[in-house]
Amino acid sequence: MPSTSLPPAAARLNRSLDADRLAADLDRVTGHTWDLQQGRAPGGLLGTVTDIDWRVLPLIAPNGDADRTDPGGPGPDTYAPTAWLDRMPYLAEVLAGIPAPLNAARLMALGSNAVGERHCDPKYSLARGCARLHIPLTTNPDAVLYLDGTEHTWQPGEFWYGDFSREHAVRNLGTTTRVHAVIDVLFTSELATLFPLAWQEQLADADALVNHLTPLDRDLPEGLPRALQLPAGFTDFGHDAPLEGDLVPARLDHTDGHLTLAAPERTFALLPAGPGEWRFSAWSEARTLDPTPDGGTILHSRHGRTHTHRTLTAATA
Repeated sequence: MPSTSLPPAAARLNRSLDADRLAADLDRVTGHTWDLQQGRAPGGLLGTVTDIDWRVLPLIAPNGDADRTDPGGPGPDTYAPTAWLDRMPYLAEVLAGIPAPLNAARLMALGSNAVGERHCDPKYSLARGCARLHIPLTTNPDAVLYLDGTEHTWQPGEFWYGDFSREHAVRNLGTTTRVHAVIDVLFTSELATLFPLAWQEQLADADALVNHLTPLDRDLPEGLPRALQLPAGFTDFGHDAPLEGDLVPARLDHTDGHLTLAAPERTFALLPAGPGEWRFSAWSEARTLDPTPDGGTILHSRHGRTHTHRTLTAATA
C-alpha cells in the first residue's frame, strides 16, 4: 500500500528562467491598474472581492476571458490565452514548455502592506492530481510566502512548486509590489522530472494521482448526442464520492469541437484524459468518463492511487 507521507510542501524546479526577460515582459503589461481578485461561485456567479491589495492579470483563463481574475472551475468553458499573454512573449514561451495540461495562469500582484489570512486550498493536492506553480517576476525582502510552517522568499528567475492544499498565506511589508505568475496544472510524470531527485524519491511512496499528458485532438465519441443517467455525485465537485448518489439524467454532446456533458443544472466541457477517457475542463483525472461503443459509459473515480469505476449499460445510459 502507498505511504500516506507527502513530499515537502515546496520544491524548486530544475529549470532556470531569465529574470531580465521576465521583467521586460512585466513592463509591457503594467500600463494600467489590474483588477482586484474576485472569486466565482459554481455556475459562474460572481463571488467576493478580496479586501487586500491583491490584483490579478489573467494570462490563460476560462474561454480566454481577460476579465476573469479567478482560477475557474468545472463548467462550460475550456481554457485559452487572453490578449495579455500576447504582450509577454517570453512568459508565453515558458508556459508552452511546461510538460503538463494547463488550467489558469495569472499574474498576481501583492501590494505594499498587504497581508493575507492563513487558509488551505484543498483542490491543489497531489492526491487530486492538481498542482500550482509559481514564477516570481519581481519581489522584495519583506514579501513572504508562509507555506506549511515555513517562510519563503522566492526570487525572480526561479521556478517553484507549492502544495497549497496545506496551510499558507502571503504578506508584503515592503515598499514595492510583489508579482508572481501563478500557474495551475495537472500533475504528470513528465512534470515530475523537473523536481529535485530527493523530492521524486519521496513522491514514489506518496499517495499521488498522476495524470496523462494527452493531446487535445482526440476524435469525439460516436453516437452523439447520447442520453445518460449519472450518479448525482459525479457532477458535484464539493462531493468526494463521485460514483455515489441517485441517478439523474444527463446528455453527452459536443460544442465548438469539444465534448460536453449537460447535467440538470449545469453544462461542462470535457477534454481528453487517459486512454479513451474524458475529464472535466479545470479538473484532473480524479473523475472521468469513458463512452463505450455499445452505448454504455464507464465512470472512473481516482484519489491518489485509489481507482474505482462504475459501468453504466446502454439501458441505464
